[in-house]
Amino acid sequence: MRPAERTLKDLLNRRRWKLRLAFYSYSRQWDVAVERISRVFGLLVFVMSVASLVALALSAGYECTADDRRFMGFLLRGAQLVFAGNIVFGLLLRTRSTLRATGLLKWIADGLVVLTLPALFYPRPDNPWIPQLAAMLYSNYFLYSVLAFYSVMEICFGVMRVVGRRTNPSLMMAGSFLFFIFAGSLALMLPKCTYGPIDYVDSLFVSTSAVCITGLTTLDLPTTFTPLGLLVIALMVQIGGLGVLTFTSFFAIFFSGSQSIYNQLMLRDFIYSKSMNALIPALLYILMFTLVVEGAGAALVYLTLPEGIGSGTGERLMISAFHSLSSFCNAGFCYMPEGMSNPLLMGSNGNIYLVTSLLVFAGGIGFPNLVNFKEVGGHLLRRLRPGGDRGPLPVHIFDLNTKLVLATTLSLFAAGAVAFFVLEYNNTLAGMSLYDKIVQSIFNSLTPRSAGFASVNPASFLNATLVVVMLLMWIGGASQSLAGGIKVNTLAAVLLNLRSIVSGYRGIPAFGRNLSTASVRRANAVVILSILSLGVYVFVLFILEPAQDARGLVFECVSALFTVGTSLGITPALSSASKCVLCTAMFLGRVGIISLLCGFMGNRRDRSVHFPTDSIIIN
Repeated sequence: MRPAERTLKDLLNRRRWKLRLAFYSYSRQWDVAVERISRVFGLLVFVMSVASLVALALSAGYECTADDRRFMGFLLRGAQLVFAGNIVFGLLLRTRSTLRATGLLKWIADGLVVLTLPALFYPRPDNPWIPQLAAMLYSNYFLYSVLAFYSVMEICFGVMRVVGRRTNPSLMMAGSFLFFIFAGSLALMLPKCTYGPIDYVDSLFVSTSAVCITGLTTLDLPTTFTPLGLLVIALMVQIGGLGVLTFTSFFAIFFSGSQSIYNQLMLRDFIYSKSMNALIPALLYILMFTLVVEGAGAALVYLTLPEGIGSGTGERLMISAFHSLSSFCNAGFCYMPEGMSNPLLMGSNGNIYLVTSLLVFAGGIGFPNLVNFKEVGGHLLRRLRPGGDRGPLPVHIFDLNTKLVLATTLSLFAAGAVAFFVLEYNNTLAGMSLYDKIVQSIFNSLTPRSAGFASVNPASFLNATLVVVMLLMWIGGASQSLAGGIKVNTLAAVLLNLRSIVSGYRGIPAFGRNLSTASVRRANAVVILSILSLGVYVFVLFILEPAQDARGLVFECVSALFTVGTSLGITPALSSASKCVLCTAMFLGRVGIISLLCGFMGNRRDRSVHFPTDSIIIN
């Protein structure tokens, strides 16, 4: 090759490499700029989502003036444009990542937002092809519903992104409960939520009781809250019952199509899924089970409501739906006049008490056990199918947790029903038929475990009955359920440990398995913390309420701390300071004192130093 030709070739190569480097540099700068714009859009969308929900809540809760409605409309239109701009930006400039990270629910939400745009830029046609479709697309209800739906999804997705940065799960859960408590208290203060003005402390108390699914209230629900206020309470009960993490994970997963490994691990521990592959099916199963049970419960409550409860079909449906939700979530709120002790209910055939008991039992059985029931049911169905597996059943088809929960729950239910029947036979049950006495014994054995419904006045109970009731309140339902208390799992572990000590067992046997030492240690810690916390709250209330009956104050503390909701009737008479103290008790009872303490301790690791083992004198 001639020197001139070699020189020309080198020159062309250098030019080509310079162009390539310039293209790469430009592409890199373009990617960085797009990423920065995307972050700005993400922050702006989150802010506008929060602003949209606040605006919709204020417009629903206040009698707005023309200027207020004009400002609300301007804000919501701005949110609409921001949402649409974010969608267009993602499709045009981040096409590959948008298509890869978008789930079905996100596509639906984006499509609905796009459908709201014609009404913004084009006037409504005089003679539309499809009048019904035009009426929907050009209505404010459609716009507000789409904006609310999109905002909720964006907020949930933002929350899960924050959680994915390895935030402390316990503190995150506690913070989410606090957020909804204060948000609910402000929502209940809206004029359209109540028939008259209420004190903020009472609003905070009811909100805390709803989010923490306790059921204690200082106000009479039917005479204080409007249907809108009742809807707010129902939403808080549902969110507080299933947990904020369940809702946010559901929307976020179906919003984006996937979640970080850290998020999935947290959610797996929460719903007790045994594998990552079964995470989404387990989550869907829990949510669908909740909706189906609450829907079926509402239908059964409606059918068992006696005549005279509710002024019409609409009010009876509202009462039925609210009662089913409150029963399954073990909240204990009752929208019926005089609650479950209404003379019309007491004079009926008692079926509504049996329906309520079934709903309470279903809500208190625990999510891990529900998932285990699903797995067992799926295994049995596969055996029944033609050509299915006919091999022997697994030895431990029900896991140890399920067996302990069922055995302990049924034992407590039977013992509580018999004790109530015997103790109150000639007291609060006097004058009832034998069937009604049995029904009331069943009902009052299940509801003190966390639901808090009262068909007979607890203030009239014998002292012995109150002891039994407070013991049931202290125990509560199953772990990771909608019930409160120290949980039946804890009681089972403590009793099994006691049996092993007395019998001289080396391990802690139960149903062919040995209970782990870590489970027993945690159970002992929960029991000790519950007793110490109860003592502190009783001591504080004794100081704040010297004029109140000591029996009533102790009962109130047990009911609040273990999120039951039963009262001897002193709740409305408490001072504002005492109500705030009980709010903290309900919060700690719902979040879990030991979980909160572990959350504050941060990352706990085993110490590298091991000391020699020694014994101390016990007994």
